[in-house]
Amino acid sequence: MLVALDYIFMDRKKQILEAIIKEHITTGAPVGSSNLVEKYKLDCSAATVRNIMAELEEDGFVRAPHTSAGRVPTEAAYKSYLAEVINKKKSKKIKDKDLQEINLALGGANELEMREAAKTLAALTDSAVFWAFHKNNLYYTGLSNLFQQPEFANSGLVYNVSAVIDRMDEIIDHIFETTTDSAQILIGEENPFGNFCGAILAKYKRGNQSGLFGILGPMRMDYERNLAMVEYILNKLKK
Repeated sequence: MLVALDYIFMDRKKQILEAIIKEHITTGAPVGSSNLVEKYKLDCSAATVRNIMAELEEDGFVRAPHTSAGRVPTEAAYKSYLAEVINKKKSKKIKDKDLQEINLALGGANELEMREAAKTLAALTDSAVFWAFHKNNLYYTGLSNLFQQPEFANSGLVYNVSAVIDRMDEIIDHIFETTTDSAQILIGEENPFGNFCGAILAKYKRGNQSGLFGILGPMRMDYERNLAMVEYILNKLKK
């Protein structure tokens, strides 16, 4: 069960964790205290931020990679952050330019246009996108985006991503039957694609055909922005 941040942290602790998550989503690099104070205009010193980071580490919400003094969010941190995003219905407004690109690609939403929409979504989110037009008819694109992410630079994770690609049909077949019609976020241990990444997916029905599409990226993906895009496309497909 996801628990909203409000019920776990006092205000400053919550503020600093959210800043760490947002900065890590943007950069993919460990986050340092001085950078947080300066960039997010925090009303406390870098020393205070370091102390709170140490508390967050004890709580299991951030960790310190051995090669850096900075911190990165853990799966638990992302789950708590996502609980707040979902509970408060927070989502980023999609830029007009991005909407135009999606609408142009999606067109009348036939299979060819859905493939174009998948390519556009992959480019806009810098992630991989899969689209099952019905069970056992799978298309995916943007896989090179995954290998360009800093998280997947080491050989172990490259192997994990490659294994997911090899099992893509099997994974999609399984989740096709269990996914509801609303957009869903799967992260860490709950993610059938692997506990090292995040996914946002949605199932839809047009006429007598069901389909499933989604975004696959690193755990630090921009969930607010990507969720807004998935929900926008889902609503278009339902019309």
